[in-house]
Amino acid sequence: MKRIIIFVLVLWVGVYLGISQEKVNEKPKHELELELEAEYRYFWDQAQFQGQLDHYPSLALRPEYSLEWNRGYENINFTGFFRWDRDDERTHWDIRELYYQKAKGNWELSIGLKKIYWGVAESNHLVDIINQTDAVETFDGEEKLGQPMVQFSYITSNWGTFDFFYLPYHRKRTFPGEKGRLRFGTVIDQDDLGYESGAEEWRQDVAIRWKHYVGIFDLGLSHFYGTGREPLFVFDPQGNINAFYPVIHQTGLDLQITHDAFLWKLESIYRHADAQDFMAFVAGLEYTFSNIDGNGLDIGVLGEYLYDERDELSLNALQNDLFFGSRLAFNDVQDTSILIGGITDLESSSKIFSIEASRRFGSNWRAEVEARIFKDIDNTELILSNFREDSFLRITISRFF
Repeated sequence: MKRIIIFVLVLWVGVYLGISQEKVNEKPKHELELELEAEYRYFWDQAQFQGQLDHYPSLALRPEYSLEWNRGYENINFTGFFRWDRDDERTHWDIRELYYQKAKGNWELSIGLKKIYWGVAESNHLVDIINQTDAVETFDGEEKLGQPMVQFSYITSNWGTFDFFYLPYHRKRTFPGEKGRLRFGTVIDQDDLGYESGAEEWRQDVAIRWKHYVGIFDLGLSHFYGTGREPLFVFDPQGNINAFYPVIHQTGLDLQITHDAFLWKLESIYRHADAQDFMAFVAGLEYTFSNIDGNGLDIGVLGEYLYDERDELSLNALQNDLFFGSRLAFNDVQDTSILIGGITDLESSSKIFSIEASRRFGSNWRAEVEARIFKDIDNTELILSNFREDSFLRITISRFF
């Protein structure tokens, strides 16, 4: 993290020198927000590995700050994060975003730490490769670490948007500690994971993405070349784990077709590395029944098929699986929503069920409930079998300032 801060400071010296030369004809606009979150996680099954606990209270802070000037064409954005937890490895802080952005004509330039999201699928975001996963924060991989980058976007009216990324620093994935749940039998220290590249975390990575809208089609094509965000795990006959970050080429496709109340979705990747080549995809649909009670209730029905050539060595354990679910959006002033889903392995008895619900109270409070249930996990699941006793309930209450 110290190296990341130094990198950002060096970049911002140049940004500041550029800003000081601008003629600003209006007063800058700024906004500050703070979210304070209290979280409680309860794992009701007996721990599978020694040292693990059942109850995990924690506190989190999420400050956000934005500064805008030059009629909105230039801005600085900051999003921070800190969590205290009983698991020492889950007690961590991060700069999610801290970047300068300038827009002019049909191009945009961003410099600093930023979060980039790619993808259209619900169950697995295959093409989303720019940011490292914050693996100790959530089980589903939705939370990401801030990525140092220079991003240049060129927008055209007829040919879509072209995004170019220069990524000078690689961030390692964190894993739960000895007290933590949702971990392997062997506690993984992120510092023990090496790199294929001799430049290690300072290997210079690049990526490009093209996205365009044509009628009912929303299409994205991307290519990434550099150190992979996902470590490659190799298991020996004794069950010990050897892991490192390989240098990869990954080509991705994401496609969404909107037709009436249907959303047809596809994400597909091909990843090449000296140690491993594979293809993976997720394809499915979502159909929404709109305003079925006359008061704004929308009910979406989702189904997706997931395939990964790595079979049981897939780090996300989604290699030949079927996802099904339903999304309820009440469209009320409290922004109440519920997502219910499940994933079943088509080659074994393994199943994962989930429910996520959230609701605002007043203008400053929000409550969330999440549950994950691991059922009949097969012993052949080299990754998922480590979590068979880790079904949990998570409750959070957030206050916004």
